Amino acid sequence: MKYLCFSDLHCDTVAAEKLVAMAERVDVVIGAGDFARQHRGISDTLDILSKIEKPAVLVPGNGETAEELTAAAKGWNRATVLHGNGCSIKGIDFWGVGGGIPVTPFGDWSYDFDETQAAELLADCPHQGVLVVHSPPIDSVDHDSEGRIRGSQSIRSIVETRNPRLVVCGHIHSDWEKQVMIGNSLVLNAGPAGVIVEIQ
Repeated sequence: MKYLCFSDLHCDTVAAEKLVAMAERVDVVIGAGDFARQHRGISDTLDILSKIEKPAVLVPGNGETAEELTAAAKGWNRATVLHGNGCSIKGIDFWGVGGGIPVTPFGDWSYDFDETQAAELLADCPHQGVLVVHSPPIDSVDHDSEGRIRGSQSIRSIVETRNPRLVVCGHIHSDWEKQVMIGNSLVLNAGPAGVIVEIQ
């Protein structure tokens, strides 16, 4: 199965157009949050991405809420928005949790969850599926520009216990397009340029 993975478009319409073209080469598209910029401009990218005809799984970032993303994606017939829930595509189980985890220092505008809330949203994540989260697991692809670790312990714990075949995240811009393994799970901080990953 080939996946086109991306995150953190932040209203970048040029990047969105490129993703539409790239999607023709894959089976499933995964968007790991931050389509908007502080709750503004979400339709700038969603209107373009809605041209993608492959099945897509989306989670909100910390720049838009799950409700805002669901409303903006209504015109994208093949897209499913996940936040604390899952779906199945072509026999693969997907689970999604969006938002900043743990709570970010950005203030009231940021759509954030603490580790306890995140653990509840992740609790029913299936074994060996695909996990889509905006925030990375702690000590993975989560090093900020000053080298500090910014990821989530609750996400890492669920990766270690449920062994998803693929974990797609974003949020930490300085680690865009980096990949690491946690056990048998490939963890990708996707970024806006898009990364194609093939998982058997």
